[in-house]
Amino acid sequence: MHTEEISPLVESAEAEFMYHYESAATPSTARLLGITTARIGGGVALAMRHDVTGYWNKALGFGVTEPVTAELVADVADFYRVQNAPGAILQIAPSLLPEDWSEIRRRHGLTPTSPWIKLVGDIGDVATHHHTDLSVRAVDPVDYPLWSSTVLRGFGMPTDGLADMFAAALTHPGFRPFAAWDGDDMVAAANLFVHGTVGSLNATATLPTHQNRGAQSALIAARAAAAAAAGCRWLSAETGRPADGEVNPSLNNLRRSGLRPLYERQNWAWSPAGS
Repeated sequence: MHTEEISPLVESAEAEFMYHYESAATPSTARLLGITTARIGGGVALAMRHDVTGYWNKALGFGVTEPVTAELVADVADFYRVQNAPGAILQIAPSLLPEDWSEIRRRHGLTPTSPWIKLVGDIGDVATHHHTDLSVRAVDPVDYPLWSSTVLRGFGMPTDGLADMFAAALTHPGFRPFAAWDGDDMVAAANLFVHGTVGSLNATATLPTHQNRGAQSALIAARAAAAAAAGCRWLSAETGRPADGEVNPSLNNLRRSGLRPLYERQNWAWSPAGS
């Protein structure tokens, strides 16, 4: 399958799991974090007014069912303005950008920031077994709160509000959470989102005390097996592009497991002061 054919599939899967993470928040959690979500122009816009991480204000999934236009970007900017968001990141696959994107992004003050790499693997090419001395298995609902706090601690994010948001989202039928245990202790966690023919890997984090013990690769393998069992044809993931001379262990783990870079996706930062 060519990039132009698979880009809409994997971009849509990513947009949907992000939408469900933030939309699942209970009313009290949504008030605490200042969460508002919207579907705009075939994509999703996610606002979190009280986000201290810089991660949760983002808009993505555009260009799949409707073209990316100046009017669409204006609607997205208006959404974040109304929500009093401190800023936001727009994520659009390069093959889905319009020819006049340079003019559109200048008009709305969008500035390039750290790019991400989108990776994809044919489900038959991704490893479904990886040895580790940790115990890796699917997470039962009773452990959803523990899974949520483990992911956030692994990413260095605060747990207040966000842990409740994550735990609520895991009840969505498309999510398949997994974790790695060292004895009775959960030390790494990851999620799979099944969206049609795509299994989207996300929320993979290992506690600092247990890094370099094969948890990430084992969690990729476990989720690949689950995606195959769910009838997925493709496995996708996204991670940051390492700076020159640096290494991104997550990127290396994904590549060793059988996923291949599909494209580099520039992140575009929107600021209320710059639009």
